[in-house]
Amino acid sequence: MERRKFLKGAAALSSFGLIGPAWSESRKTDIPASTCVDNRRRFVMTQTYQLKAPAGSEGKVNLWIPLPEDTAFQQLKHVTFSGNYQQAYLTANNSYAAKTLFASWADSKGPMELKVEMLIETLDWEPLKSKQLSEWHLPQTELVFPAEVKPYLNATPHIPVDGLVKETALKIIGDEKSPLQQARLIHEWVRTHMHRDDAVIGCGTGDVGQILKAGKLGGKCTDINSVFVALCRASGIPAREMFGIRLGASRKLENYSKKAFGSADEQGVAKVSGGQHCRAMFWLVGFGWLPADPADVTKMRLTEKKENGDPAVEAVSEYLFGNWEMNWVGFNYARDFALSPEAEQGDLNNFGYPYAEVDGDPLNFYDPAEFSYDYVSVEQR
Repeated sequence: MERRKFLKGAAALSSFGLIGPAWSESRKTDIPASTCVDNRRRFVMTQTYQLKAPAGSEGKVNLWIPLPEDTAFQQLKHVTFSGNYQQAYLTANNSYAAKTLFASWADSKGPMELKVEMLIETLDWEPLKSKQLSEWHLPQTELVFPAEVKPYLNATPHIPVDGLVKETALKIIGDEKSPLQQARLIHEWVRTHMHRDDAVIGCGTGDVGQILKAGKLGGKCTDINSVFVALCRASGIPAREMFGIRLGASRKLENYSKKAFGSADEQGVAKVSGGQHCRAMFWLVGFGWLPADPADVTKMRLTEKKENGDPAVEAVSEYLFGNWEMNWVGFNYARDFALSPEAEQGDLNNFGYPYAEVDGDPLNFYDPAEFSYDYVSVEQR
C-alpha cells in the first residue's frame, strides 16, 4: 500500500509496429517554425524492456510509454516496436493528447519483453536568442487567450495558483506590467532562490504548494520548473511543463559544464536511462509560446560548484530564459491526468517516465534496474 501511495503521488497491432510522421492523432503544433534554428540533429533512441513482476504477482501487466510530441522544434519521424506482448497500440485519448505506446501481457508468469526504436529529429528552439521578440509589443487591448491556451492558466492538484503561490508571484513581479518582463522576473527568482537537491528521487513530484509552504525551495527539475509554471499562472501568464529526456551531448552549453546539460561518447552514443528532464514554457499574447528552464541553471550551479552571480551561471541563465538547446526531446505537457487506457491507480502526476502496473500495483519507474528498462540514444552524423 505504501508503494502504491508513493508512486501515485510521484507520478492492437501485430507483433511488430511501424508508425511514420503522418500519425493521424498528432495534433497541430502551436509553436512557430520561425522561432527554431536550422541546425538539425537526428537521434535514434532504443528502449528495451524486460519487466520484472514483484514476488507473488501473477496477474495482468499493463505498460504505458510516453512518445514525443510533434512540434516545430522536434519531430518523431518513425517509431517501431516488437515483443512478446498480448497487444500493443498507440493512443492519445486523454485531456493532454499525450502520445502513448500501450502494451499489455495476460499474466506475469513468463518473460515480458518489448523493444522500441524511435527516430527523432530536432531543431534548437531559440526565439529570444534569434531576436524573434524584437518587434513584439503587448497588444493595446484586453488580453485574450485562445481556447487551447486557457487550460494552462488553471490550477491542478500539484500546481495551485492561489494563496501562498499568488502572494509570492505578486511580490516577485511588483509593479511590472509587461508579461515578458514578469516572466523574466519569475525566472530570475526561481533560479536564484531555489536549489537543486540530488537527494530527491527522480525528477521530483513538482508539488508547488508543499514546496513553498515548507520554505526549503529545493528539489529536482520538476519541482523547480513547476514552481516557475505556477508563479506564471498566478500572475496571469499561461505556462506549462514539458516532460522529456536528454538524448545526447550539449554543443552550446558544454563550455559551461561537461555534465549538466547532456553528454555522449565520441561515437555519439548516450546511455540515457536516467536522463529524464522536465522543462517549462510560457505564452505571450501576440507572440505565442516561449521556452524557459530555471532548473538547469540550478543543476549547473550544483554540478560546477558555482554561486549565483558567477559569470558562467549568469550566461547560462541568460540563454535558458527564452531558448532551448535540443539535445533533448519532450514527450508531453500532461499533469495530474488520466492515462489512456485508464490505469487502475487513477490519475498520474506527470508522464515523463514509463508507467506499468502488475496486478494493479505500479512498478517503481524511478528505478530503471527495478523496473527493468534500458534506454540508449545514438546521434546520427
